[in-house]
Amino acid sequence: MSTRTVRDVYVVDAVRTPIGKFGGALAGVRPDDLAAHVVRALVDRTPALDPARIDDVVFGDANGAGEDNRDVARMAVLLAGLPVTVPGVTVNRLCGSGLEAVVQAARAIALGDASVALAGGVESMSRAPWVVEKPGRAFPAAHQQLWSTTLGWRMTNPRMPGQWTGSLGEGAELVADKHGITREAQDAFALESHRRAAAAWAAGAYDAEVVPYAGVDLVRDESVREGSTPEALARLKPAFRTDGTGTVTAGNSSPLNDGAAALLLTDEAGLAATGREPLARISASAVTGIEPQLFGLGPVEAVGRALDKAGRSLGDLAAFELNEAFAAQALGCLAAWPELDPAVVNPRGGALAIGHPLGASGARLAGSVAHQLAAAGSGTGMAALCIGVGQGIALVLER
Repeated sequence: MSTRTVRDVYVVDAVRTPIGKFGGALAGVRPDDLAAHVVRALVDRTPALDPARIDDVVFGDANGAGEDNRDVARMAVLLAGLPVTVPGVTVNRLCGSGLEAVVQAARAIALGDASVALAGGVESMSRAPWVVEKPGRAFPAAHQQLWSTTLGWRMTNPRMPGQWTGSLGEGAELVADKHGITREAQDAFALESHRRAAAAWAAGAYDAEVVPYAGVDLVRDESVREGSTPEALARLKPAFRTDGTGTVTAGNSSPLNDGAAALLLTDEAGLAATGREPLARISASAVTGIEPQLFGLGPVEAVGRALDKAGRSLGDLAAFELNEAFAAQALGCLAAWPELDPAVVNPRGGALAIGHPLGASGARLAGSVAHQLAAAGSGTGMAALCIGVGQGIALVLER
């Protein structure tokens, strides 16, 4: 019987690209190149670490239907110029993919299967291709349907109940219905997300983690609207319900985006090899399921389970990065946590302003929490996301 002990897992560094708009500044960059960029940046920022010591590279990627096919993590390793002996694996938990990558890499280190690992995520929603189903017989004469792989359901299995396969926006409307969240509350939440993100950029809060892509004129998140006003948001029409009952608009929903993020994780021996002080330590994680149409509330149970594992409570949190897929979804989760101090939630802005490049977002959140804890000098932090098709994922970090 094995007598291995569980090892501590440290976040040594975390980087991300600026997040680009759909069709914006990063639209000309392949997703495998975006992934390679953050991998290379982590290695370059830790010159004492021999890249050959990296035991694995784990990346999240939600779509994977285009240039990010055939294991984008391994492609990133090769494109970044790491030794060919460094392996890579790609994981998919939809919007939670980047955080799932962090969890899986941390688990390997905790169990002694790795000492040094890179974990992150990538998505180019701009470059997601259209796909067509393979016909049942050769050379069909009829027109064939193209499906966009940018976001949401496609080629849905007809055996799936209809209430499970609605749009993500309709799911946000259902959360708004369930919790009585008004259009005005959603718009105000979105406006505050943009205000916080703009203020964070102006204060240099993201300077330690954002690594611009060479040759692209983008040094900050492209979707942040500093001049947004309540009046401008109020003029937007509901995007998903057009029968007069809709409250979810383009202004209180996260945009479509491009970007990548990655973290350097180690055990004690790996940490010594880096010659660096860690940003934070990974304490616990959890994943849970929920009715698919209520996917937006997925973080509620996941956060509770992760805190229980860590022996912490909501009141202990000094930093909480909650992915803002929709304002209604985020507000629905916050309604379940009355004891949580709202000031610690997304203090530097959230996905409504920064953006939500699906497979990268979880790694962005984890990295942001680690940097916030390092800046504070101590504390407990949380990163959590809702996940399409009804899941939630959460990660606890400490310093």
